[in-house]
Amino acid sequence: MNLNINTNDKGNLSIGGADALELAEEYGTPLYATDENRIRENFQRLNNAFIKHYENFQIFYACKANTNLSIIRILEEEGCGIDAVSPGEVYAGIMAGMDPQKILFTGNNVKDEEMDFVIKSGARLNVDSVSQLKRLAKIVNPEGFKISFRVNPMVGAGHHEHTITGGKKSKFGIMDKEAVEVYSMAKEMGFDPVGIHMHIGSGFLDIGPFKLAVNTLMDIAGEITQKTGIKFEFIDFGGGMGIPYTPDENILDIEPIAEEIIKIYKSKLEEYDMGEPTMCLEPGRYLVGDSTYLLARVNSVKEGYKKFIGVDAGFNTLIRPAMYDSYHHIVIADKPEAKTTQTVDVAGNVCESGDLFGRDRPLPDVKEGDLIAILNSGAYSFSMASRYNSRPMPAEVLVNNGEVDLIRERENLADLFSNQIVPPRLLKKD
Repeated sequence: MNLNINTNDKGNLSIGGADALELAEEYGTPLYATDENRIRENFQRLNNAFIKHYENFQIFYACKANTNLSIIRILEEEGCGIDAVSPGEVYAGIMAGMDPQKILFTGNNVKDEEMDFVIKSGARLNVDSVSQLKRLAKIVNPEGFKISFRVNPMVGAGHHEHTITGGKKSKFGIMDKEAVEVYSMAKEMGFDPVGIHMHIGSGFLDIGPFKLAVNTLMDIAGEITQKTGIKFEFIDFGGGMGIPYTPDENILDIEPIAEEIIKIYKSKLEEYDMGEPTMCLEPGRYLVGDSTYLLARVNSVKEGYKKFIGVDAGFNTLIRPAMYDSYHHIVIADKPEAKTTQTVDVAGNVCESGDLFGRDRPLPDVKEGDLIAILNSGAYSFSMASRYNSRPMPAEVLVNNGEVDLIRERENLADLFSNQIVPPRLLKKD
């Protein structure tokens, strides 16, 4: 099994050296529990694999996966930058102590106010369209202002249709065929185009489409260099590398992948005489996805036409199964390696029929009061959470070699309405 399941001497699920049952007892449920060392290991594995073959290499963490400031701090300590897609994510990076020059903002359908904020923050700007470029020229003096462009290499990949961000149906980036023209336009306007960027999708385990996209983007970059004289400071291939969610999926073997990608990269640099620009990747899920477990308590066991295991979390805390029909492995925290004895539906507590964490899921015996752990909940889980059904957001803890820190307090009912304002005319009168 390629999933991150560890046990302690009691046979209970261990998260970063802490007992999952003790975490739930102290901090309540639902609870996100993150293993700090797993994040560091994931970063180092990826970084070392690429830097071995090309030293001028930089990782930007796609923080839309998880914007907890403690997690950003961990990656900043490792030497990571930030891929930000909103002013809020730029702000998160700065709040976490990130050097603004190591924050690359790649928005789409960006407002002028957002560009102004990014520029004043000191972060770098990755332009998504000609429209955005023309509006940018009215906000900042273009002369010598460094920018990059997101280019659609017309290749897409991802675990679901909604996560594919390249190809003919994609809303992102300038088209491959207009790239030379757009870079020339930017140069004529006075801008200094120093980078080129792509992102083809999220959660892929087949590296084939990514290799094709790397080849394609390098050819586009080479044509831009030859026809405009632009020398790139960096070439950014985005992220999207997946992790195994099911027990039979295989983890990506990064070493040979890195060697193959760098081989393509170096060959194209030489072919088009592009020098030695920084090569960038923007992983999100790969760095944090398998670091975190969503702990939830079993509230009810309901027998009927089907057997339902009802828990105290819902798609307001983990929406991926409802939105993408995604699989998240589920274990019983005090017997994570027990043999299965039944097939059940694991249901959340949100008032929606689609609020299920698993359909027809093989599990061991489960009783009310048991603690379940939903694996691989570190990416696109809390960051996509909501207060739907007026349920407060859960707490988060960070575990480092058995030491536990609370990194987000659990909301209470008052927090749900703290920013609402009732007009005086609607207030109840005595």
